[in-house]
Amino acid sequence: MALIELDLDAPPDRLAGRRVPPPWRYRPLGLALAVLLTLGAAGAVAPGGTFWRPLGVIPAVPGAESTIQMAGGRVFTVVLAGQSRTLTAWDPQPSPHRLWSAEMPVSATFDPAKGVFGAVRVQRVGDLLLVGAGLSSTVLDPGTGRILWTTPNRITPLAGGLAVLTDRIFRPGTLYDQESGDPGMLYFSADGRPHVEPPVRTEVRGLDLATGGVLWTVTPGGSVTAEAAGGDGPAAVLVTASDRLSLHDARTGATLRETGLPKEAGSGPGTSDVLGDVALIGYPEAGIQVGYDVRTLRPLWTRDLHTDGEPEDCAGLLCAGGDGEVRVLDRRTGQVTWSAPAATQLAPRAGGVLMSRPDGEGPERLVDTATGAPRVDLSGWTGEVEAFGSHDLLLWRDERTGVRAFGAVLPGATEVRYLGTAEGMGGECGADDRYVVCRDVRGLRVWAYRV
Repeated sequence: MALIELDLDAPPDRLAGRRVPPPWRYRPLGLALAVLLTLGAAGAVAPGGTFWRPLGVIPAVPGAESTIQMAGGRVFTVVLAGQSRTLTAWDPQPSPHRLWSAEMPVSATFDPAKGVFGAVRVQRVGDLLLVGAGLSSTVLDPGTGRILWTTPNRITPLAGGLAVLTDRIFRPGTLYDQESGDPGMLYFSADGRPHVEPPVRTEVRGLDLATGGVLWTVTPGGSVTAEAAGGDGPAAVLVTASDRLSLHDARTGATLRETGLPKEAGSGPGTSDVLGDVALIGYPEAGIQVGYDVRTLRPLWTRDLHTDGEPEDCAGLLCAGGDGEVRVLDRRTGQVTWSAPAATQLAPRAGGVLMSRPDGEGPERLVDTATGAPRVDLSGWTGEVEAFGSHDLLLWRDERTGVRAFGAVLPGATEVRYLGTAEGMGGECGADDRYVVCRDVRGLRVWAYRV
């Protein structure tokens, strides 16, 4: 290694007496040094400055395996065997290795006739791991897999280590006998069990996510939903009841603001959802939907769902259908901003909107969220890799050589960055911001990538 003296304090006359070689004399040495440093740091660099490296295989184990799950830079496998459900955490680096396994509790969502649980969802929430299976929820220590607490109800995590749970309380003896087949109206509890009478009350509880301890409880009347409030401000819970909309402090349960909800066509609201900083309150019988600001609870707009049908393939956006097109609406004003051909599938991705052909025929382009203007051409790519908390759009395609190729679109980018290839692939794949995982006959194969 050569040492170069950097005399930054040398007087001007001393520097003037030196002969400085022309810059082109250093170019070959500089290029060679850059290549060596890059290869040494990354191992292998694909064209365009991307990094793609196979890490190894997570071996398959006996039992029925659920879909790929990723959270917090780790891969999770869930194996079902009878009424046993085992969650295993794997660290991909430096090669995939097991960290821990935990037997998950059996809840009311287990179907003994089919031998299956509800869909499994694993997510990292701060310093905790939240696992949902069907309607049940379990919180674990992500370092050890130790179960901290569990509930047969679905919980919604909030900022600041908090969560909210909605529990419908039924009179004892009203559980429906599913083997009887008796007709009549059924009312479902938060754990998914049917009852023959409506609940006597509904409790919305604020929880400490680490312990499951109840911090507060409110009991609004009628049918109730509780959602995490979006927009700016501290963590809050938006509660929709049959006659009012209320915003509650997520830690204390204190009512921050509330407003009455009028009846439409003789009935109160039947649906409630939150899209960013707007609450979507629906009246199915009247066929209308009203948008409210989630923080001020001020009504923003009203639309007629009879004329503005809601397309099924428009997740994460406010859309209207009909007239041979899908119209994307501004969630704050309810006004049309741009449109796409009918049956086009739309979903927010990589800071834009992914437009895909109907019936899973593959992606077409990534467009600007506000205007629908094309941003990235995705022709030639076969499908999207399921993302787990990734900000990138991951894509795949099968090459003529028999390998599967992968590419990525970063938020704000105008092109697909080619990552690399994998041989002998044919199963499902998942990805986060650091790893791509695909299933094959041996188990789960893992790659590290960087763009």
